[in-house]
Amino acid sequence: MFKKGSKINSILTGSCPKCQNESMYADQNPLHLTKVLKMNENCSHCGLKYQIEPSFFYGAMYVSYGLNVAVGIAAFIVSFVFFESTIEQSFLAIIITLVVLFPFVLRLSRNIYINMFVSYDAKADPKAKKQ
Repeated sequence: MFKKGSKINSILTGSCPKCQNESMYADQNPLHLTKVLKMNENCSHCGLKYQIEPSFFYGAMYVSYGLNVAVGIAAFIVSFVFFESTIEQSFLAIIITLVVLFPFVLRLSRNIYINMFVSYDAKADPKAKKQ
């Protein structure tokens, strides 16, 4: 399920969706906030251009919205149901959770979005086993 060649692997690792040999990001640490969106132009292994068209990653905002709604609902349920917090405390928990997870959700949404359009190609991976 998480092996090389699966979309899950590419999404969770932020690797090139075509060959999965290198990270799409110039700085792999999402906690470096000034560099969280800096991406390589192309994959050095297979040559895939990450910015498929101008403003390509604007579509990732829709994915980010969905992920943030899911995270917010989960934070509310955990806070309100399991910790029996008040409504005000639950909403504060949502805000804190969204702020803390912001860089991770941002990158995850980009990873999901590009993987919707680009699939793994074993021929593009020089390290893949030849059958």
